[in-house]
Amino acid sequence: MKVWILGIGMGPQHVTPEVADALQTVDYVLAAEKSDADGLLALRRAVVDAYAGSVPIVTVADPARDRSPELTGTGYTRAVADWHAARAARYARVLRARGGTAAFLVWGDPALYDSTIRIVERVKALGVQLDYDVLPGISAPQLLAARHRIVLHEVGRPVHITTGRRLSEAVTAGQDNIVAMLNPDGLDLSAVADWTIWWGANLGAAGERLVSGRVSDVVDKIAAARHAAKAEAGWVMDVFLVRRT
Repeated sequence: MKVWILGIGMGPQHVTPEVADALQTVDYVLAAEKSDADGLLALRRAVVDAYAGSVPIVTVADPARDRSPELTGTGYTRAVADWHAARAARYARVLRARGGTAAFLVWGDPALYDSTIRIVERVKALGVQLDYDVLPGISAPQLLAARHRIVLHEVGRPVHITTGRRLSEAVTAGQDNIVAMLNPDGLDLSAVADWTIWWGANLGAAGERLVSGRVSDVVDKIAAARHAAKAEAGWVMDVFLVRRT
């Protein structure tokens, strides 16, 4: 059995020729379905229709995950691990039943804040005999930098990539040029109030929004833009760069 893990950026326009070629060789795409009106599933269908229209998408109901904002670091890690285990078990059942060559379509790039590779490893640990390969995609930080026409770091300086949940921790540790992903609604930006921010939501997809400026000056604009992006697309994924002025 063969599995492809394919980075697709944020839609058909970001699919590389290498990924398109691989997609045309698969028997089916395996995808989590979060609801009956899953906008992200519809976007995956658009990718398949653009490059491999005859390939079916096999959906699997996505297991529930504890997303409580008050989860501690250990609690959050445990909640994600439980979610991954449940996903792996559901995918394993489909792969055992269907066999053949399957593909997972990953937002952005599979190497950056995505767990599909880990989940496929869990599927193998459950006894499913498969080989898998990974192809890269355009990542959210790349899209953010392009949309704002910036470089993610100053000359000779590093960029620290983390999650919104750990933004304050990064600031306390002395990081002063930070990309934050997987950001929850209502994220507290007070730790970087005097910094400059370059923010984007649903980059390259329906509902795209961009905001930049001094954090304390634009924090309300960001909240409004995030709400508008979700209202338009039915979902929202945002990413931002903050830099100490």
